[in-house]
Amino acid sequence: MTTYDRTAETVLATTAAEGPGRALGITTRVFQILLGAFMIVASGAPKLFAVKAAATGFDMIGWGDWFMYLVGALEITGGVGLLIPRVAGLAAIGLSLLMVGAAIFNLAILDYPVLTPLILLACFAGIAWVRRHQTRRFLKHGFASAR
Repeated sequence: MTTYDRTAETVLATTAAEGPGRALGITTRVFQILLGAFMIVASGAPKLFAVKAAATGFDMIGWGDWFMYLVGALEITGGVGLLIPRVAGLAAIGLSLLMVGAAIFNLAILDYPVLTPLILLACFAGIAWVRRHQTRRFLKHGFASAR
């Protein structure tokens, strides 16, 4: 066994011991799948396809269509990230930041309800917290940590 193999095994064993318990891990994974699908299908896709209901709010912001397409692409990217276990924590962090922006825009400019982005923010923050050990390992070792 090479030094690299032993190091990789140690990293995986240490991370597994630090991670969430089995029930919390399974529950979080289910939420990741549900929220990932929601962000891809119900939130991001309408923006990328310029569905009228999605475009109306972005027209009120006044920053042009590019902003709607950017937000849609970020939401789809984050949704896909939630479905990939190794980067789910990072995706949840990114989506949390996106929901902070959505809450600010809804409150300050659009006069839309702010509750939905805040609920999603809480969900994404929870996923990021549970997956913090995976995120730390990924940032330290990248994709090589799975070997």
